[in-house]
Amino acid sequence: MGGRDNVPSSVSPGRPGSSLYPSNPLGERHDGIATGRDVEWEPLVDFRRMDISVNTIHGAIAWAHGNEIIHSFGGNVLVYGRSMMKPFTMKVFSEALSNVGLTSEQMAISCSSHNGDTEHVAAAQSMLSESEWGLMQCPLDVPLIQFGRQVRRPRRWFHTCSGEHAAMLKGMRLMGISRAGYTLPSSGWFPLYLDVLRRMMGKPDWEPLRVAKDGCGLPTVSNTVDELAVMMAGLAFEKDDDWIWDAMTEHPDLVGGFNRLDSTCLKAGEGKILAKEGADGLLGLSVDHPDWPNGLGIVIKIAHGWNSQATWYVARAVLGVLGVELRNPYPLHRQKAFIVPGIVPDSMREALEEVVTWDEWDPDRDRFSMDWRDYSEGATRENPFANEGS
Repeated sequence: MGGRDNVPSSVSPGRPGSSLYPSNPLGERHDGIATGRDVEWEPLVDFRRMDISVNTIHGAIAWAHGNEIIHSFGGNVLVYGRSMMKPFTMKVFSEALSNVGLTSEQMAISCSSHNGDTEHVAAAQSMLSESEWGLMQCPLDVPLIQFGRQVRRPRRWFHTCSGEHAAMLKGMRLMGISRAGYTLPSSGWFPLYLDVLRRMMGKPDWEPLRVAKDGCGLPTVSNTVDELAVMMAGLAFEKDDDWIWDAMTEHPDLVGGFNRLDSTCLKAGEGKILAKEGADGLLGLSVDHPDWPNGLGIVIKIAHGWNSQATWYVARAVLGVLGVELRNPYPLHRQKAFIVPGIVPDSMREALEEVVTWDEWDPDRDRFSMDWRDYSEGATRENPFANEGS
C-alpha cells in the first residue's frame, strides 16, 4: 500500500479539506482534550440477572447550585452539548421572537428534539411562510417513532431539529441577520450564542476547545459536564426572564413526544423541572427548588452514548431524592436495575434507597422460583427421576 500522504484529494492543495482527517486509525492526541479512553468514567447503574451484573452502564454526572459544583461523579469529561443546548440557542432569539406573537406551542417546538409526529410538524411549519420553507437546511428524515401507516418518504420537517431550525430562521429575519449559510459557525447568530454560554457559565473569556458539526448541521461546541450543569442551573435561576421555561413545561409532548425521557421528566416536574435530552447519552435537568435559590442544574452523560433505559433509571433516582416521582421505564427483560450511590450527593444517599427501580407488579422473572439444588441433588445419570418421589 502507498503512504496515506499520497492518497489523492479532489480539493486543491492548501484549501480546507485538502488533507486527510483523521490521519491515524488509533486516534490522535490533542493538548487539553481527553478522549473517552482517558477519563475516569464511573458506573452509574448496573443491570443484574439473579444477582449477577450482566450490563454495567458507566458515565458521569454533575450537580451545580448556581455557579458552584456541589457534586461530581465520573470525572469532569469534555463533551458536546448537542441538542441539550437548544434552550440556550433560543436565548439568542427569545426577545425577537417574543415580540411577534408566537404561540406557546411554537415557542415549545423551537426548543424541541421532537419525534416527528403530526403535531410537531404542524407547529414547526407554522413559524415560517411556505415561501421560506426552502431555506430549511436540516437533513431529510422520517419520524423517529411511527404508529400505524409508516412514512417512508424523508422530509426536512420530520427531522427532530426542524422546530429549532424554523425558529432560528424566523429569529434571524427579525434581527436582520443574513440567513444564507445559517448552519455555519460564520453565521451572525453564532457569536451571540457563544456570548450566551459565557454569561450562563460566568466565564467572560471562555472559548470552546472544539466546534463540530452536529447531526442537524448546526455547530455544536465542546463543554465539560461541570460547565453544562452550571448552565442548566442558570436556566432555573432566570426562568422568569424569557418564555423558554414556561413554553417547555406547558407543552412537554412538543419538546420530545411519546415515551421520551425529557417529556416525561417535564410532566413529572409539574412546572418545577426543565429537562432536555441531547444525542449520545446526555440529559440535562434544571430544577426550581426552594432549597436551591440559585437554581439547581444536573447533567447526566452515559459513556457509551444513547441508552434511554439506563438514563431513565438514573434520572428517576436523581429526581426521586428531590421529591419528584418519575415513573420507571419499560421493564428490562429478565433483569433488574440497581443504582450506584455515587450519582447523588452524600447527604441524599439515605433518600436514594427509597427510590426503587422496579414496580410492585413486576414479575420476578430473572430467577427460578425453586432452589435448583433441591431438584438436582437427587438425580443421577443412572436414575434421573430419583428426585420425584414414589
